[in-house]
Amino acid sequence: MLQQATFLFISGAEIAFILFIVVMVFGADKIPEIARGLGKGMRTLKDATNDIKHEIAKSADKHGIDTDVASSINEEITKVKDGIDDFTGSVKRKL
Repeated sequence: MLQQATFLFISGAEIAFILFIVVMVFGADKIPEIARGLGKGMRTLKDATNDIKHEIAKSADKHGIDTDVASSINEEITKVKDGIDDFTGSVKRKL
């Protein structure tokens, strides 16, 4: 069975078709400007998200809220997930 690579549930052929349509609509000379604008927008969003996370952590520390609880919960979730993966792996092999 031949499996195609997918990105966000979109196959390679669909990505190529979308790129073709973008080139036809905007023209090849406008694509770098569009990509640059999208990159700047994504960077601004990432910076804003990091600022919000930093402010929340700073406020939690200021009020004495323990933020290590989240990391311990993530560790426990990872352990349970690994256990489930091990179990389902043995079930899949039996089938």
